[in-house]
Amino acid sequence: MLHLAAPTDQSWAARAREHLPEILLDHAHCEKKAASTALSLIFRYPERPAMVVPLSRLAREELAHFEEVVAVMRARGLEFRRQTPSPYAARLMSAARTHEPMRLLDTLLCCSLIEARSCERMRLLAETLDDPGLVKLYRGLLACEARHFHSYVELARELEVVGEAELTARLEALALHEAEVLRGDPGEPRLHSAVAA
Repeated sequence: MLHLAAPTDQSWAARAREHLPEILLDHAHCEKKAASTALSLIFRYPERPAMVVPLSRLAREELAHFEEVVAVMRARGLEFRRQTPSPYAARLMSAARTHEPMRLLDTLLCCSLIEARSCERMRLLAETLDDPGLVKLYRGLLACEARHFHSYVELARELEVVGEAELTARLEALALHEAEVLRGDPGEPRLHSAVAA
């Protein structure tokens, strides 16, 4: 359903459980960046008016999630602060083509995969955490993350720059790239950190 080329290994969930403050902080940053990305696409592509309202709604929802995660952090004595970002999104976006309209198409599909991976990892957290409050948080976000994945794919489809077969093939190619991005050095514990092969 989420078009991910490879599932996350359970070792990621085990590591995440050991570093929950870092995961929660990173999750807050991810929600903030997701809102920023949606808004930046509105500013970057004013000639695409059909994207304006869906991206605006998406940005508002991401900011609501940001506030929700910050509230959960504060309830646990944590505070939002600066954090070294994961290289995941930049590495994923490096596969986007540089000429328009394919750059926009690839950007939307990469955003869809980020949402898909977020959904998958939040499901893992909901299934493996012992903290009822965090289980409720992550279960509550699953449907939204899945919907955001579909929203970005639909926005890419509505560009009408490629046919359905080519769109599907490109999504599959980017999903393979996304899976490759997650192989190797896991680095710092993050929502989208790699899992060592």
